[in-house]
Order: sequence, then C-alpha cells, then structure tokens
Amino acid sequence: MKDNGTKKNKRKLPEVTLRLIPLRYILAFSITILKVLAIIGLVVWLMLKIKYFYIAVIFAQFICVIRIIASDTNPDYKVPWLLFVLILPVVGFLLYYIFSSTKLKKRYVKKFKTLSDVDYEINDEEILNDLKKDNLIAYNQARLLKKIAKTNLFFGDETTFFSSGEEYKESLLKDIKNAKEFIYLEFFIIKKGKFWKEIYDALKEKIKLSVDVKVVYDDIGCMRTLPSRYYKTLKRAGIKAVPFSRLKGEANSDFNNRSHRKIVVIDGKIAYTGGINIGDEYINLKSRFGHWKDVGVRLEGKCVYELTKIFIIDYAINAKKYTPTGEKHYPKIESKGDSGYIIPFGDGPKPLYDYSVGKSVIEAMFYGANKYAYVTTPYLIIDNDTCQTIEDAALRGVKVKIIVPGIPDKKIINYLTKSYYPRLMKAGVEIYEYEEGFIHAKSYLIDGEFCLLGTINLDYRSLVHHFENGVWTYNSKLVKDVEEDFNKTLEKCVRVTEKNKRQNVFKRIICARIKVFSPLL
Repeated sequence: MKDNGTKKNKRKLPEVTLRLIPLRYILAFSITILKVLAIIGLVVWLMLKIKYFYIAVIFAQFICVIRIIASDTNPDYKVPWLLFVLILPVVGFLLYYIFSSTKLKKRYVKKFKTLSDVDYEINDEEILNDLKKDNLIAYNQARLLKKIAKTNLFFGDETTFFSSGEEYKESLLKDIKNAKEFIYLEFFIIKKGKFWKEIYDALKEKIKLSVDVKVVYDDIGCMRTLPSRYYKTLKRAGIKAVPFSRLKGEANSDFNNRSHRKIVVIDGKIAYTGGINIGDEYINLKSRFGHWKDVGVRLEGKCVYELTKIFIIDYAINAKKYTPTGEKHYPKIESKGDSGYIIPFGDGPKPLYDYSVGKSVIEAMFYGANKYAYVTTPYLIIDNDTCQTIEDAALRGVKVKIIVPGIPDKKIINYLTKSYYPRLMKAGVEIYEYEEGFIHAKSYLIDGEFCLLGTINLDYRSLVHHFENGVWTYNSKLVKDVEEDFNKTLEKCVRVTEKNKRQNVFKRIICARIKVFSPLL
C-alpha cells in the first residue's frame, strides 16, 4: 500500500478502440426518441387547439408530483424526477410516466410465476437451525436473504476462488470441455476476441456430442461488442441463444432493466459467477484501463441449483418457447464436506423481487460488522441510506476500507465516485485507488467471517435497476481467500488523503450538476 499525499501517480493512458453501433440499435433509439417527441408534441398541440386543455395538463402534472412524493421508492430516486417535473412543464411529467417504472412486462411476470412453480425442492431448516446456534448475526443475514431473494441456505458445498480473469478462464474452459449434459452461460457482455473464441470453439465441440448449450447475453450490454442479431449466428452453430430484453424501440423502462448477471452452469453440478464478463480485457490480453483486476468463484454442489434456476428463468422470459425439464437441471448431489454456509441469490426489479436484495444484504453485513469491513467496487455512487450505513460502521469503530479504480473506465462516473470521498473519509472510512489500473471486482468482506461476491456494484444501476446475482457465505474457505486477495490488492493501491481528495473547480461544478441526477444514470 502506498500513500499518495506527496507524489503524483504515473498512469498509463487507456487503449481506445472505436466501435460502430449496429444499425438496429440506432433505429431502435431513434424510434424511441420519435415516439417520445410524438407524445409530447400531441399534448402541446392539444393545449394549443383545445380550450382549457392546459388546465387538464396542469392537473396531471400536479397529480404526478403527488404520486412521486407518495411513492415508496427511495427518496434519492424521487428528487431527480421531481426536478424534471417541476423544471420542465409538460415534458417532465410525460417523461416520468414513460420511463420511471422499473416494473417488468406482464408476459415476463407470467413466465416467471410459471417457472417458479417448477423449482428444485430442498429443506434447509436443519441447516438454518445449526447456523442459528453457531452465529446469530449470520443467522439473521441468512434469514433475511432467504426471504427477500426467495432462495435457500446450503452447507458443505465446494468453492474455488479466482483472483484474476486469467485463472477463471482456464478453469472454466476445463469444466466446459468435461461437460456431459448441458452448459448454460449468461453474461452482461460477450465480446469477440480470443477469450470468446476459445469458449465458442469448446461449445461447438460439445454440441457435436449432444450437450445442450444455451446462451443469454444482454442486448444493450453487447450493443457495441456483438453483431445486432448474433443470436441467429449462435443458433446456426447449434447454440440456443437469446438476447436479454431485446431492444425494439419501445418508449418504456426497458433501457433500465438490463441483465448484469454473470452465470455459467455446467450439468447442474458446477457453477461460476463473479465480476468477469467474456472479453479479452477481463483476462488482460487487451489493455484498456491499465491492469484489469477482477475476481470470480466456482461453486460445486447443491448450491448450484439456485444459479441454475436463475438462468432458466432469464432464458425463458426472453425465449419465444421454452419447456423446463426439472430432473435434468437438478441432479442428485451429495455434499462433499465442511465448506461453510452458502446462499447464491438473484436480484432484480419488481415484481420479481419485492425488495432491493443487493442493497439489503450489503447494509445488513455492515450493520453486523464489529471489527472491519473491506470492499472492492468499480463505482461508488450510493444513496443516502447506504452511505450512512457505511459511515455508521466507521463511526462506531469498524475499520472500513474501500478500493476503487485508479484508472477509471468512465470519467463522469469517476468524478461522481470521488465526490463521495469527503463525506466517507470524514467518518473515518479509508479509501484506496488501485494504482495499476481498473478494479472491476465486486467483493464485500466482514470481520473475516462473512463475504459477498458477485455482480453487484455500489451504484444505482446495480442496486436499483439491473438484474444481478451474488453469493453470500459465512465461515467458509472462500472468506479467507477473499481476505487474502484483498490484502494483496491493497499493496498495489494508493490511499486517498486530505491532500489529494480534492477535485478541481471544473470537476466540482460537473459533479454538483450531475450528482442530483445520479440515481437515473
């Protein structure tokens, strides 16, 4: 670990690659904009042509303000919409009604309910009671997570931690080549390159052996990394592929509800997750923002059932036709030993999830911290509740350390991240920047007993809008591996001090203007 109070970092400039956006996306965005303009234009035209119609518009705007204030959404999310409605008459409340909802389409909800009934069966009451005797704090976190994520508690399954994308890739390829029944992959980003080619070639070989291969990739996440109809290319190769929430130019909240998940399931017995997408920068074959630091985890055992279920639902709600086959997906597995307590879980918008799962479990972990809390996150853009939870932990004596990128991938987002430094540091939070490049790992470690790995960043995208997934664990080998990796990463970081936390006037002005709208970014 280094102190950056006296000297300036020497950082590599990111390698920039320009990619054209496929025509389909340009058309979809254009259609969306035209629809919105048409709606606004129609309302304005009616105000000009119909006497007293403006009174109805004013009344609608008033109702919109009341609706925002009375809603049960996070106050931080209400403020930018209130500003839009009050500062932009007519336009503001129309944009709110069009884009504010995070709810899914009815057909998605119907499919979800149908698939939820075809679920794996497991009785974890005995495991839960054993956990209660062992550690009441862990028991309360597990019970919370089980209830709000509708998941299960597992014990004795195997975990393997990967401290880099390179380690993750080698293990993943080996397991893919050994697959017997099925291989399911879901990623926010799949990018053409050496990493994807090796995976793709391995998948095609398994198809020849009648292994069932399915792929889900996020349509907007892959907007600049794959051809617009790449799922058809995959289907011609024998891979059953669907883009998640395919962009069609509709004026709604589909832009928000993206799948940020990273899940691989093999034969229902082995699963992978973490922060790693399929792209050459994730395994440092390509340098975009210096060294790319990421982490992943391999699960083996009954806990894989939950990630299998999450994938099946995501595939089914995006496929035209899908018939689940439970026995194939949830094979009988015997626990191999004492590897601690594990809860894999998903997170997403209502009504699939009634609560913000990621935010709730992270805050619960901080509430339960007694000695220290270590976090790695690429972004630090949090609401007042989460910020106060972190502050409270530091103020009561918990040593809180947060590692963020030294070389950012998005300048504006990095300005916003830095704008939280003063408040957190005032409470005693130690903030470090990964000097060698970009840290994409999402890890939360508490007291050397609890940890959370997965896809959840400390930003509004992850905590409010996206479909996410994670793995919570207590008293397992994974916790020790994550702590060891955090301490090694810390040695390559620069601590933010009072001297270097200040932003110049230009950056402060940008943040002051943008921060209020950060919940919508």
